[in-house]
Amino acid sequence: MSVPPATLPPGTFPSSVFRFDSALVRTPARSVVHGLRADDRGDPSYDGVVREHDAYVAALRAAGVEVTVLPPLEAFPDSLFVEDPALVFAEGAILLHPGAAPRAGEVAEIAPVLREMFGTVLELPSAAHAEGGDVLLTPKGVMIGLSARTDRVGAEALLACLGQLGRTGTIVETPAGVLHFKTDCSLLDEDSVLSTRRLARSGVFDGFRQILVPDGEEAAANALRVNDVVLVAAGFPKTIAMLDGLGYRVVPVETTEIGRIDAGLSCMSLRWRHAASWSPGKA
Repeated sequence: MSVPPATLPPGTFPSSVFRFDSALVRTPARSVVHGLRADDRGDPSYDGVVREHDAYVAALRAAGVEVTVLPPLEAFPDSLFVEDPALVFAEGAILLHPGAAPRAGEVAEIAPVLREMFGTVLELPSAAHAEGGDVLLTPKGVMIGLSARTDRVGAEALLACLGQLGRTGTIVETPAGVLHFKTDCSLLDEDSVLSTRRLARSGVFDGFRQILVPDGEEAAANALRVNDVVLVAAGFPKTIAMLDGLGYRVVPVETTEIGRIDAGLSCMSLRWRHAASWSPGKA
């Protein structure tokens, strides 16, 4: 499971931030049916979650990503959402501190794995709270959304860690009542973001081409660009048709059961590209 330490010069990183060759996921535990949710739409089916997660992993692999699958953690129902307790880049990993108290123990579970896989692993101070669902990587820097799960202390601590990896970031506001910043947005390419109207109105994406999800399909904003394809939740046909019409290669992924516990496509994996597989000018 060892990954060569990053060798990129300070301040340089792949120009295409959606090019990945590696990903880390975790098998859903049976306890996933008791996962956290802001809007109770009933418990998901365990078998349904497993099927959807398997299809998600298959989509990543079909997109050209080597996927490492970690075993389930019964003590942590939400532990399949590996992006919330950690962030990964070619330069190294950052251990976060989830703002949801029941998820705090997930950090200690994933830390040994990341320390084995990355040469540099940083960690937020214990008083700082931040979750990966509030972090959007763009070619212009890392955007960190303040939310009920990511506080300003956590966001500022994360900025400091990003600086140690040679990256820059900005702190922005997540719309009131929205679980995570990336609940309402995703990166489609170097110049374009998919966004809800409420987030676009905030002005955080000035300078990007903003593609708005159709009314009634706000949850589709959490899409996931992986290499040459865009993964989109299958239950949003208007968004899928819109992106297809704009020339994106869309791969619908079923999220009916996983969506019952506030999940999106980005939160189910940690994705990166080995420094050794990138060189200046290589997309």
